Amino acid sequence: MAAIPDTDLDHRRALLDAWVEKRRRIAVLESEASSLLADRMALSQADAAEHPFHRDAIHRSMVAEYAAAGRLSTGAMEYAFTDAAFLRRGHPEVLAAFRTGSITAAHVRAIIREGGVVREAVMNGRADAEAADDYDAGAVIVAQRESPARTAVHVRSLAAVLAGATLRERHARARSERTVTLRSVDDGLALLTVVLPEHLAVAIMDRLTQLARGVLAARTDSSRKNARLAGVADARDAGVADARDAGVADARDAGGETTSADRDDHAIFAGATFTVDPSITADTPTVSAGGGEDIKPLAPQPADDRTIDQVRTDLLTDLLLSAAPGDAHRAALDGIHARIQVTVAASTLAGLDDRPAELDGFGPLHPDIARDLAGRNSGWSRLFLDARGLVTETDTYTPTEPMRRFLRARDQHCRFPGCRMPVHRCQIDHTHDHAKGGRTEVHNLGHLCATHHVLKHPDIADDHRWTARQLPDGTIDWLSPLGRSYRDEPQRRVMFT
Repeated sequence: MAAIPDTDLDHRRALLDAWVEKRRRIAVLESEASSLLADRMALSQADAAEHPFHRDAIHRSMVAEYAAAGRLSTGAMEYAFTDAAFLRRGHPEVLAAFRTGSITAAHVRAIIREGGVVREAVMNGRADAEAADDYDAGAVIVAQRESPARTAVHVRSLAAVLAGATLRERHARARSERTVTLRSVDDGLALLTVVLPEHLAVAIMDRLTQLARGVLAARTDSSRKNARLAGVADARDAGVADARDAGVADARDAGGETTSADRDDHAIFAGATFTVDPSITADTPTVSAGGGEDIKPLAPQPADDRTIDQVRTDLLTDLLLSAAPGDAHRAALDGIHARIQVTVAASTLAGLDDRPAELDGFGPLHPDIARDLAGRNSGWSRLFLDARGLVTETDTYTPTEPMRRFLRARDQHCRFPGCRMPVHRCQIDHTHDHAKGGRTEVHNLGHLCATHHVLKHPDIADDHRWTARQLPDGTIDWLSPLGRSYRDEPQRRVMFT
């Protein structure tokens, strides 16, 4: 492929710069719109103070008029007013960053929603007023370098720590709100909504995804299987480090001893609370059961052209409506178990305190749930942290599994900026290609999802290929085809004091 001319390259860079600047200006305008809502809210509150008997009617009238003028739903408008009021009253640093356009409206929305637990703790006297300032400052730092979705996960954990014991009360209260609702959406379809504990929802979604991938893999004819398996082998030669075993929690080495007494203060436990062989993908049609035996793939379905979302839906229906799912799904069901990953302080696991645990990739988890999961499952790894909260090493005795355990604990998700694909759906990739001399060591390895791994594959033409460089602390600097640099830092584990 011919190289892109310098003039064309400059034009592409100019378009990118113009787009980034336009988004910054949009964020500035969004902050101005938010300020207008906060001003209007203040007027409404003054009216309500003058006519307290009509407080609700005054507020509803205001929301209704803005919703009609903006062609928005009443619910969306209600959220916008509430966010604007909280932003002005309790998040000065977030508001300042918003006004400069360095963070977007989506970032602000995530920060305000997740900060409710901190505001509640301060209001009830369970936390000092400084906790709100600490949350504000930390949230801005995270939002300026992460996507809104990643920001929500980070600040959720930060809020849980700053709020302290409030987390236990909120989770206990929320658990009582679990429910199932049904609403028709016409055309013969309906929306079934289930509100349940987050760790169970994550496990259910993971299990459905594994089952669906097994169904999709089984319908592929042998020639396409062989072609894809050959492609996987080529990819491994180019730098994929044992992708088949990435993300599997090792239940054999939990609880090893350490020789560095000064690291015990930072010991935490992490692991997959449910285990499964992640080899059930479109590229690997054989499932490995818990005892190591191979299970034959599902019977081919030549006429099956369902998407993975459609397969997940059909499987959920089958599982709910029959005590024993149909024969078409039985083989995969027998070999698959739900899988989630939890991080919890060793002192909490021992019952010495009630610090919040973390459902990796989603946010805080009630410590009682973490202890219950630990008692039911053996797939736990002990991790050691440095002063910044970064994982430095794990206990184990096997020569190759330590690297996989280390990387699972460090990465948690795909290491391309903004991507949140969990590690058990990613491949372990050599940052510096193995074929070009890259070493198989933790400082040259990282999890990448299939979409982002291919961006740096040698088969991609130079003009469109991304390159990556990993720093000693696990930070990965990505260089785009336009010569722009983007940084992805490993997630800091929350440190408790």
